[in-house]
Amino acid sequence: MKLALDAYYRLLKFTLTVLMFALVVPVTMQIVSRYTGVIPRYIWTEEISRFCFVWIIMIGSMIAVRDGTHFDVDLLPHPDTPMKLGLSKLVVHLGMMSMAYIFIRFGYDFAKFGAQQESELAGVPMLTMYISFPLAGLSWLIFLVEKIIEDIKIMRGLPS
Repeated sequence: MKLALDAYYRLLKFTLTVLMFALVVPVTMQIVSRYTGVIPRYIWTEEISRFCFVWIIMIGSMIAVRDGTHFDVDLLPHPDTPMKLGLSKLVVHLGMMSMAYIFIRFGYDFAKFGAQQESELAGVPMLTMYISFPLAGLSWLIFLVEKIIEDIKIMRGLPS
């Protein structure tokens, strides 16, 4: 299972890198066409750059959950025992899991809605953008199950 998650994680990182480079192309075209007469002004570049940006955010959040670099706030003092540390991490991860459920549940409906639409300028099915929401929730859920198993190991005093 760990090997499959590691492979998926590497795929996400590679896809994020490709999307970052892909974002540069339409944005550069917008800038060059706006300030010079070298190339015509393409309307589709704004829409494609927005699609790339949404995917970059969603994939970045998936990676952040696996890395543990997502945003969190320490409200309580740092736990002094492994049991308290594992329990505090478990509470945070269960809270994140509830957010993953929301993204899966409502993201699915959002994606079904997007399957019936096309973008106005590029003619791309909106499903290509909207599917990123339930996919992010599902990825968070998978990575959080891995984290929760680690939390339980910490609480039991086992090496993770």
